[in-house]
Amino acid sequence: MRKLSDVLLALIPAILVFLLIVFEPFSGLDSMICDLLYRQMNGCGDTIKIISIDEETLAQYGPLSSWSREKSAELIDKLYENSDTAPAIIAFDIMFIGETDSNTDNALVEAVDKAQNVVVASNLVYRGKTAYTAGGIQYYDSWNIDTEERPYALLDERVNSGYANAMISSDGFVRTVQLYSYVDGEKRYSFATQIYNEYVKVFGRQNVSELPAEQAVRFFYSGKPGEFEHYSMKDVLDGTIPAEVFKDSVVMVGAYAPGLQDSYHSSADRGQDMYGVEINANICRALLNGKTANRAPLWIVALVTAVGLFVYTYLARKMKMYPAIIVGIWILIAGVLVGRLLATNGTIISLFYFILVLILIWIWIIIEKYVVEAIKRKQTLNTFKKYMAPQVIDSLAKSGEFHIELSGEKRHVAVLFVDIRGFTTMSEMLSPEQMVQILNKYLSLTTNCIFEHGGMLDKFIGDATMAIFNAPNDQEDYVYQAILAGLDMQKKGEELGKELLEEYGKTVSFGVGINVGDAVVGNIGCETRMDYTAIGDTVNTASRIEGKAKRGEVLISEAVYELVGDRIIAEFKEEMELKGKAQPVKVYEVKGIK
Repeated sequence: MRKLSDVLLALIPAILVFLLIVFEPFSGLDSMICDLLYRQMNGCGDTIKIISIDEETLAQYGPLSSWSREKSAELIDKLYENSDTAPAIIAFDIMFIGETDSNTDNALVEAVDKAQNVVVASNLVYRGKTAYTAGGIQYYDSWNIDTEERPYALLDERVNSGYANAMISSDGFVRTVQLYSYVDGEKRYSFATQIYNEYVKVFGRQNVSELPAEQAVRFFYSGKPGEFEHYSMKDVLDGTIPAEVFKDSVVMVGAYAPGLQDSYHSSADRGQDMYGVEINANICRALLNGKTANRAPLWIVALVTAVGLFVYTYLARKMKMYPAIIVGIWILIAGVLVGRLLATNGTIISLFYFILVLILIWIWIIIEKYVVEAIKRKQTLNTFKKYMAPQVIDSLAKSGEFHIELSGEKRHVAVLFVDIRGFTTMSEMLSPEQMVQILNKYLSLTTNCIFEHGGMLDKFIGDATMAIFNAPNDQEDYVYQAILAGLDMQKKGEELGKELLEEYGKTVSFGVGINVGDAVVGNIGCETRMDYTAIGDTVNTASRIEGKAKRGEVLISEAVYELVGDRIIAEFKEEMELKGKAQPVKVYEVKGIK
């Protein structure tokens, strides 16, 4: 049954991670984790350069909407003025839709004829998500394209155009590119894909990755906003930036000013938007360098992750807490490394749910291994408090130095014995039940007095009680505290005696004996049964002194008197012959505290 229970419990995180990966309730968080862990920001290189229509350019030439196409023609002429220093490709992330002034339209066409390798942007017009039926099955087309706004006819005949629409994910970030679409049955490429095609035509396929076959792929950014080489269009037109800078480069021209409203959230830097022309530059570089990927089938990722976490959970619950967590950390590191390796080779797997459930497993293990064990430990300590002073137990729990094993140490301790006087006579006159009640009241009284003064209840010996002070931990002023405990026992014993007299017509009183000295203190016994106690002559002498004490007396040895005699009221009683002692022992009776 235990093994079956372990298996069922290990299935819980496995089933949870499987469902999370398949249904993706936190797709935005998963995408964010993938953005952070799979990024390949290895530099933008010098192949692609951007000529930016920035605020300086707008300040010089006015709003973009007021420009004639002659300005773009002027830029092309400037760059291709010397064929030896001309760029390899020039791509305009600008719409040249519809005819305007014939002179400026023709000027742009003439400039394009001179440059030859020119790509311009078009725009797909979507109709939104629509439904259609094929083969009796209803499908939903989220890329339903109505038409494509392409360059004006004369220009369209001479250039390759591609749609520059940003493919925005559900969380608002751009990390995917739609490589091609079909418009009225014609296959049309995206702006970045068209630049890629032009690059291959100019330079060939040497050191260039194959274009992915999928219609839409995940691409990896090469740099954060502003990291591609970019130059103000104004500086290029006025000659501040020489055309030689762009020799054999892929030059992309586009908006680089906030007012042009062509910026998007990019997964390259979640705190700063990126301009559309720079996103297309990143896409183009990703296509050229093979930095694209597709998502692995969700059910396969879910199944593999679930099996892995099932095995880990099953084994971790049988391990100690820290090794289980350490193994889990290595599994986390391995998962991230596998994810990065797969991403580098073109496959994206979900990691957020794997990390989330793994952390939940750690919390579970911590609760199970630490909190539950702490509760058991506390219960054990509370049980020990029935035998030892609560403050001693608390001290041991904090120090963590109390180990239950057969051992002993030599300690200087005060030992107290207390016994009932008149208990045997009373027991002959009362029923067993009444005797147990009286004995329990007496033992509770002596125990409380011992605990109140920091002593350790060693044991009950019939109607006698033995206590040790200054064990197992060091205790301040322990000899004095032992005397206070003895006096309290006598005081409270008088009250108990009056109570018993009223109830049973009989009374009892106490005799107390205290000694101080070295004793062997520790766990004494055998592996199956042991007592934490003190043994030695100091203990035996204390017991003998208590045996000589009369009703209401607190007797102490000379060794005790020498240590605290200046703080107590005590009278020399006599030199007593004690069993096991070769020499008489001077004994004092404590009357009170100074």
